[in-house]
Amino acid sequence: MYDIIVVGGGPAGLTAAIYALRAGRSVLVIEKSGFGGQIAFSPKVENIPGTIQISGSEFADKLTDQVMNLGADVELETVTAVEVDGDIRRVRTEEGGVYEAKAVILALGVKHRMLGLEGEQDLVGKGISFCAVCDGAFYAGQDVAMIGGGNSALQEALLLSDICRKVTIVQNLPYFTGEKKLAQALETKENVEILFSTVVSGYLQKDGQLTGLRLRSEDTGAEQEIAVDGAFLAVGLMPENEAFSHLSSLNPWGYFDVGEDCATQTPGVYVAGDCRSKTVRQVTTAAGDGAIAATNACRYLQSKE
Repeated sequence: MYDIIVVGGGPAGLTAAIYALRAGRSVLVIEKSGFGGQIAFSPKVENIPGTIQISGSEFADKLTDQVMNLGADVELETVTAVEVDGDIRRVRTEEGGVYEAKAVILALGVKHRMLGLEGEQDLVGKGISFCAVCDGAFYAGQDVAMIGGGNSALQEALLLSDICRKVTIVQNLPYFTGEKKLAQALETKENVEILFSTVVSGYLQKDGQLTGLRLRSEDTGAEQEIAVDGAFLAVGLMPENEAFSHLSSLNPWGYFDVGEDCATQTPGVYVAGDCRSKTVRQVTTAAGDGAIAATNACRYLQSKE
């Protein structure tokens, strides 16, 4: 029996674990894939206070080491259910694990959003990727497309521009939504072409491998086809909270509809990070959620003792 089980090993979940451990609580962190969450895929992070520049993977490693050094237990499993049995919170995993705690913090993060086009799922890993840090090297000296215009898209496009022959950025809006500094850096790259007010209307493929994109102008409706060896999607993220909706209400977009105290309608269950309804999703706000959720979880435990 743990004091607190943290579901999710991103910045929110790991920060929650740090605060709970420093409060003298026993903590189990359950993560389904890799510690660090989405930030682990960022090639360069420059908005963490006190750190001029760090790679996302290095930041994730440091955060994980900190949690481990404080004495957390960790499991690499996929949580499928959280059950409430009196004062016990029982966590079940896809692998058959059953873990019990007095409180639970859900820091589930989000997953990559896709375009929903025909054949898209089948092309993932066969020309369609989500992480330039992970897969960019496979396209060295080739032509690729980056779909999206936010910070993640711009950061990854910059990385790709250093290793690929050409990078075509396809943005559905007439402007970038990412930071101006990133946009300006891309505009100086001779091997980067930017297509504003343009959407991907279809994928071209041969023998199950992506060969190009069909594009449509939002202004004129005109279509064109471009040949690419790979396409990277950075069109937003979406939560995976449905399995836990009995613990806390969800907003129309599927995010946990809880306030700044991170408390759900279920006593002893808290949520933190990108899975929560909020207007700003950054590593700093995720860490803030983790600190608040853990602090309130510890107060809850104190009230039961």
